[in-house]
Amino acid sequence: MERRRFLKEAVSVTAGAMVLPEIVPFTVFGKEASVNEINIGLIGCGRIAREHNLPDILKLDDARVIAVCDVDRKRMADGKKFIEDYYAKKTGSTNYAAVKSYDDYHEMLLNPEIDAVIISTPDQWHAQPAIEAALAGKDIYLQKPLTLTVAEGRLLSDVVTKKGVILQVGAQCRSRDPQYRRAAELVRNGRIGRIHSVKIGLPGDPPGPEAPEMKVPSTLNYDMWLGSTPEVCYTEMRVHPQNDYSRPGWLRCEQFGAGMITGWGSHFFDYSAWGMDTEYTGPVTVQAVAEFPRSGLWDVHGDCMVKTDYANGITMYVSGGYPYGIKYEGEEGWIFVSHAHQTKLDASDPGILTSVIKDTEIKLYESKEHHGNWLECIKSRKQPISPVEVGHRSCTVCLISHIAMKVPGLLKWDPEKEQFTNNDLANSMLKREQRYPYGTDFIKGILL
Repeated sequence: MERRRFLKEAVSVTAGAMVLPEIVPFTVFGKEASVNEINIGLIGCGRIAREHNLPDILKLDDARVIAVCDVDRKRMADGKKFIEDYYAKKTGSTNYAAVKSYDDYHEMLLNPEIDAVIISTPDQWHAQPAIEAALAGKDIYLQKPLTLTVAEGRLLSDVVTKKGVILQVGAQCRSRDPQYRRAAELVRNGRIGRIHSVKIGLPGDPPGPEAPEMKVPSTLNYDMWLGSTPEVCYTEMRVHPQNDYSRPGWLRCEQFGAGMITGWGSHFFDYSAWGMDTEYTGPVTVQAVAEFPRSGLWDVHGDCMVKTDYANGITMYVSGGYPYGIKYEGEEGWIFVSHAHQTKLDASDPGILTSVIKDTEIKLYESKEHHGNWLECIKSRKQPISPVEVGHRSCTVCLISHIAMKVPGLLKWDPEKEQFTNNDLANSMLKREQRYPYGTDFIKGILL
């Protein structure tokens, strides 16, 4: 514990002074340099890292993953091997990469060889390492949802902005699936007339069985895995599988997240805000109903219905009863967009979809590769396609929708002050009590 506290305090104050590294960091040549590889450290070596982050970043020639960190040493070793095997196959040399391993990301952040980090941790470990990475001057790729609470999100966005680091939120469909940008452009340019409604199809999670207490695996630092959340007994179903990389149980435990409302809600609320022109604001009212399990380990919401009203006259509805995706409804037609249907983009009139966006009209940010866009912005210091404030705003809609599932009645929301104006109980849920020494409440060196 003392070693961890020392590392944490060191990171909060400075990026550290260490012996000149053998790998020359990108920052030595200045952030404008484009001839040097960007050295990446990976925090979290689980399912999303193996299925998404590593395959996407390793294929890019201007990045080099040189370090991994995980509180599960088994997964950390697997991550190291995954990267080294990839580079060996790519280069034909087993000496190209010797990936460093860390069981505490604070130590990784002290490494001046590392220019940037990818954070692929469970949701309870998003805000703190991202804030500490920003304080250490590292650029950040952060998986969604941005944070566990609205208060954490505001703090993270403010720190990232003040430190001037580049943070890309893992809303990868903005880059991977161009139909979302196309739909948003058509809506923003009036192809369906004045938009009045948005309907989002979002299923809930099923309940789960009871799970017995188990012995903590010798490879897992379970106390650190729990992080700022309350201490509870270990059971594999609560954490992640020990023998594969299938869907982890923590995704269905409210202690570590909020269920599908932040899971895929983070994506759909982000992409719909693109079309509604509400990326930097939020709704003015929210109300919701939801089913919750009455027993079992998994306790996130099941079927739900959420209604949010915006100051621009748009009402957004969320329900598992709608087709999975986003449907914009306007006075002159509708547009539906998804990535999971055979028809990924549809409209009330096929002619809407072939409409040409003129140079004089609104054209939205275009990116063809999400991790590549992040690297480009690290070099140029321009904002990426999914910047931190946009991520915070979309995550906020998720989180206040989740609060509305717990607090009956119409909740009035002030998107500028980021507070409810008519319910003290709802306001008390904008942050969570944090378990010392973990959590954003205990980060030193934050001067805003």
